[in-house]
Amino acid sequence: MRDNVTAHSAKEFDAKVSATIPFYDLFHQQTIDLVRSVNESPQKWLDIGCGTGNLYLDAKKYFPGTEFTLADPSQEMLVIARKKTATNGNPAFILSDSQNLDIDDNVFDVITAIQSHHYQDEPARKRALENCFRMLAPGGVFVVFENIRPLSEKALPFALKRWENYQTGCGRTATEARAHIKRFDNEYFPISITEHLRLLNEIGFSIVELLWASYMQAGFYAIKCGSAVG
Repeated sequence: MRDNVTAHSAKEFDAKVSATIPFYDLFHQQTIDLVRSVNESPQKWLDIGCGTGNLYLDAKKYFPGTEFTLADPSQEMLVIARKKTATNGNPAFILSDSQNLDIDDNVFDVITAIQSHHYQDEPARKRALENCFRMLAPGGVFVVFENIRPLSEKALPFALKRWENYQTGCGRTATEARAHIKRFDNEYFPISITEHLRLLNEIGFSIVELLWASYMQAGFYAIKCGSAVG
């Protein structure tokens, strides 16, 4: 039985995620590169769905003076994250998902959500984004990576088969790969790139852009209107 919403237990996550999600290791660097372009020295950064703390460990190298808060709804993920970060800075930890985080308005210069919001249905996803927007400071940047669906439903079988082939090519068994693909629209609920952009605009962000896309994953960034924080 899994101890979180991902396809892997917390203890197995680091070892198995790259064989499941194509280019997963690039998501963090893409995020960091974007943040550095917007704000070279953010004061406060919230990482939602922080998992085992990998984004924090990568980001801390570039933002040593930034105050980080790491949130995740899985207690087991946070236990591992605490151990991994114990000798590297002093991040704060919160046990919560993004739609229920209770933090003051306009606090964070950066909010990131890497592969976490696609587990929510449409109403919960919107609440999560509205909450992120509320907590983000004017001029702050929000970066989100998620599983996505094709623009055309007719293309969905081909996209899923390509993703399955990726996983078997990385050493997962055919049974494991098929089981993961069956989670689509059952355990996680992807929306298209177009729907992502529309939703972020509707929430109220002044700048909304596609950051990165490949296979069935995409990253987006959005900036809240107001004075730049950097």
